[in-house]
Formats: sequence, structure tokens, C-alpha cells
Amino acid sequence: MNPILLQITTMTADTAANVPNAAPVTGADSGLSVFDLIVQGGWVMLPIVLMSVIAIYIMIERYIAIKKALPDPEPFMQAVKTQVIQGDLNGAKALCARTNTPIARMIEKGIRRIGNPLKDIETSIENVGKLEITKLEKNINVLGIIAGIAPMLGFVGTIIGVIKIFYAISATGDFGIAQISGGLYTKMVTSAAGLIVGMIAHIGYHYLSLMVERVVFKMENYAVEFTDLLQDN
Repeated sequence: MNPILLQITTMTADTAANVPNAAPVTGADSGLSVFDLIVQGGWVMLPIVLMSVIAIYIMIERYIAIKKALPDPEPFMQAVKTQVIQGDLNGAKALCARTNTPIARMIEKGIRRIGNPLKDIETSIENVGKLEITKLEKNINVLGIIAGIAPMLGFVGTIIGVIKIFYAISATGDFGIAQISGGLYTKMVTSAAGLIVGMIAHIGYHYLSLMVERVVFKMENYAVEFTDLLQDN
């Protein structure tokens, strides 16, 4: 057994001696900045960056606008009910005019129609509600468009980059993993950027849509409450 163990030990030592030392890891590539990657992504990055700016602007602007439409309407409705019951329609109108919310504008339209058949009042309130919902949903659909286009545009940029790489290989005859990977990793930036922008727009679209649904629910609830008040009186 000892000669066999000695032979295995000798072979292991020889193998270890013949293995070349691993090349030291350099930090040359680790200094590649995000801006450098964006530049190397090519012209396709321009529309992707533009879409990201548009998406972020719409998300911030719509969030602020919808948030303003979501204050607690209960104190407002209680004040309006009191004035309508007391017959102070001018005071109720003035209160609605001072309250800058979709619910207030709906109720104001209903107050102005008091004296007409209840069905006409309900129709007027409903029409104002549709207009207010349209205002709240302004440009939200653009986020849905960006969520669909940005990833596809990113993939197009990557495919164009791959085509250029293989065209250069066919033209020069110089084929190697270095030539492929060196150009491909920069072209993959467009796919990554497109997916990131698409995800941000997708999340923003659905989040803002949920916020609008909350406003619509409140509008419908208080519109019914107001018509019930008129019917009882």
C-alpha cells in the first residue's frame, strides 16, 4: 500500500506544480460607471431615457393631483347636509366652491339642479363625476404604453448590438469569446434599462389606478348619499 500512496502523493504534487497561477483580479472593469454603460448602450438608450423621464414626471404629477382629491369628505358633507336641510342653498354652493375636490364639484352641480326632477339631478351629478374621473386619469394610460414599449425597445437595442458583433466577426474573420463578450455585455444594457423603465411604469400605472378607484368609490358613495338627502326632503 505504501508505494501506491507514495505514487498518488507524487502525482498530486506534480499536478499542483504544473497548474499555472491564477491571474490576479484587477479592478479595471469595476470602475465602469452607470453613465459609461448608458453611453455604450447606443442610440437606443436615448428613447429609453426619455421614456423614464416622462414616466417619473407623470407618476409624481398624478400622485400629487390624486392625493389632493382624497381628503376626508365627511366634514364637508355634514356641513352641506346641514345647510341644505336649513334651506341655505347659497351657503351650500359657496361651501362647495371653496372646496376644491371632485366630490364638492359634483355636489355643487346637484345643488344647482335642486327644483328639477330627482332623475335630472342624478344625471347631472353623474356627468360631472365622469368628467372628474377623466381628469384624474389624465396621462395614466401613457404609463401603460411606456410599460409595454420600453422592454421591447431594450430588446431591439440588444439584438442590433448582436447583429453588429457577428457582422464584424464575419468581416474580419476574428472569432473569439473576447470579441463576443466584450461587445455583448454593453449591448445588454439596453435590455436591462428597458426592463427597469418598464417595471417602474407598470408599477406606477397600477398604483395610480388604485388611487383613482378609491376616489371613484368615495364619489359614488357621497353622490348616493346626497340624492338620498334630497329624496327625504
